Amino acid sequence: MSMTRHRASASRAVILLALAGTLAAAEGDAPAPTADDPSVQSAELEPLASQALMTDVAQAASRAIAVGERGTILISESRREWRQVENVPTRSNLTAVTAVADQAWAVGHDGVILHSADGGSSWTRQRVAPYTPDSNDPHNGVPLLDVLFLDEQRGFALGAYALLLGTQDGGAHWEPIALAAGGNEAAAAKPAGASDDWTFSQEDLKVEEESDPHLNAIARTGDGSLLIVAERGAGFRSTDKGATWQKIKLPYAGSMFGVLGYEERHVLAFGLRGHALESFDLGSTWRALDTKVDLSLMGGAVLPQGGAVLVGANGVVLRRASGSAPFERTTYETRDKESPVLSTVVALDGGTFLVAGEKGVDLLPLP
Repeated sequence: MSMTRHRASASRAVILLALAGTLAAAEGDAPAPTADDPSVQSAELEPLASQALMTDVAQAASRAIAVGERGTILISESRREWRQVENVPTRSNLTAVTAVADQAWAVGHDGVILHSADGGSSWTRQRVAPYTPDSNDPHNGVPLLDVLFLDEQRGFALGAYALLLGTQDGGAHWEPIALAAGGNEAAAAKPAGASDDWTFSQEDLKVEEESDPHLNAIARTGDGSLLIVAERGAGFRSTDKGATWQKIKLPYAGSMFGVLGYEERHVLAFGLRGHALESFDLGSTWRALDTKVDLSLMGGAVLPQGGAVLVGANGVVLRRASGSAPFERTTYETRDKESPVLSTVVALDGGTFLVAGEKGVDLLPLP
């Protein structure tokens, strides 16, 4: 698969920079990176780091954490003033961050996984696997695009070419998880009430280099189920905390860049060209939502009663006050009246949100 296609399909998207030269294998399957490889060099301190490209934001117990290009990590207690963390052990682009209490994990290009035990103030590198030209591994150089932890010990990191990693010890060890046939026979079972062509056959589930979909985002629902959204209408779900996975087919054949989890098995997926889909049975059935935009949507935040805020290209912000309300559109503008691509949004108290993207992190009040 060409790297051009990789950029188009795997990004929460245009804001994740070029992926060329950053694909990575599992750490145990590739030579250790040399000391001069950027993936293992400390991130440089930048005077305008707060205005740099930032891809994701998470709320730890002590503070908010934002991650972005060239290993930049920002933290803030006030959510207004941000400072760059020193000695971050990578210069690879970071794509996602998550936190459980003050334990935090960030993932990115070159297969990098970072961990913080103090709410983002300091970081160690748990995994790195930069591109190796002579590797025969089909996951050589795969970037990681999202991360989710169920608690302080159990977590998942996912990325391009159907790469899914899991840990049971807080990230001290990361192991590949098979989403295909072979050790995961339960994935062939059909969901109750599904049509004959709803799930893929066992043959469809086999891992093939040219057909493995890029895994873009993962969410957990109220009943503990997990849903991964991917490119080309693909999705994967688990009802046993990630022990087994079932591949499902979404009714839209394009890429979904994000997914939100609600109560029970309620999920909302969103992505390419303004498409948004909602399911109340973890993807057995879907309904299309009218967003009234054709701009790609790349980040979202859950609101009470089925509400949501979605953000994306050209500063688009969509707000649904409840599950029965329509989406209302506003446009985010910087102080310089620019409308940058937004990659993520986080709900704060009092109708205020954190947004991040091409121009850094900012506060966004919504009515």
